[in-house]
Amino acid sequence: MLQKMRKRMEGFTLIELMIVVAIIGILAAIAIPNFLNYQCKAKQSEAKTLLGNIATAEEAYFTEYDTYKGVLGAIGFASKGDERYNYSVSASATAFTATATAIDNKGPEDSAGNLDTWTITEDRILTNTQNACQ
Repeated sequence: MLQKMRKRMEGFTLIELMIVVAIIGILAAIAIPNFLNYQCKAKQSEAKTLLGNIATAEEAYFTEYDTYKGVLGAIGFASKGDERYNYSVSASATAFTATATAIDNKGPEDSAGNLDTWTITEDRILTNTQNACQ
């Protein structure tokens, strides 16, 4: 008789729900930093690609005029779309250095607010002087 009066309770207990929330929190604590790092590296690919394009344009200009040029428009470089980096080039007759610096609030920056900076030289040496990604 007692068993008939007792209703069967279905559902989750508070402890079970708290355990699930804790597990989700742990997974999020691991996944979010990894996601942000992958996102940062994806943004850096813009700088690497366009610096390579600048180097190619400088080499083409050098082949034709026997000197490097320090003006992006003069070497035929123009980027399209919403850039995350500012690009500049400094050149002499025999060398050039192209630089990509992250645009504040668009490109990667580290926890101290230092903007991500990449450079490439005539030898195609690509360096990351200020890395925002970990």
